[in-house]
Amino acid sequence: MNQATQNPFIQYLQSLADNQERGALAALRRGLGQPAWSAPEMYPYIVPRLPANLTAAQEAAYYLTASLFALHPKSAAQGNLGGHLAQAKQGGNEDAIERRFTALLAAHPDDLPGYLRQAVSFLKSKEIPVNWEQLLYDLQAWERPDWRARVQKEWARAFWGRPAEQPETPSTGAPA
Repeated sequence: MNQATQNPFIQYLQSLADNQERGALAALRRGLGQPAWSAPEMYPYIVPRLPANLTAAQEAAYYLTASLFALHPKSAAQGNLGGHLAQAKQGGNEDAIERRFTALLAAHPDDLPGYLRQAVSFLKSKEIPVNWEQLLYDLQAWERPDWRARVQKEWARAFWGRPAEQPETPSTGAPA
């Protein structure tokens, strides 16, 4: 289990994967592409673990995260979706990845699940783990335009930002 994970819901999902609970993971995958509450097979695994007093949008984020996790139950301790997709860029086809990422960033909340399913499927194909705790947090913010803008900026910085292994060189004003 990923020891860095603090969120009890993500810890629970990770325990399903660690214990190879294939039936539970299959039930959670049935929620892919479905609105929250439209896949009753998910209820026994989600409902008892939802925090109290969630808004409908926050609750939908839990369902979406669970279904995406069941699709690709590899966990990362750090990073966000932009950073994970940036790792995938390293393997080539950067233009296609960049187009898909730009569409994901611009996604309306109603369309986000489809874009995320494509992104997570792609990360799975490249064997790149996902920071599920961060994704759950980010998805809960997506419904509010001001918070969504913050998430979009963080994902964009992680995707297009300067790689960590390239230290900044001070500008001397002279051409190099």
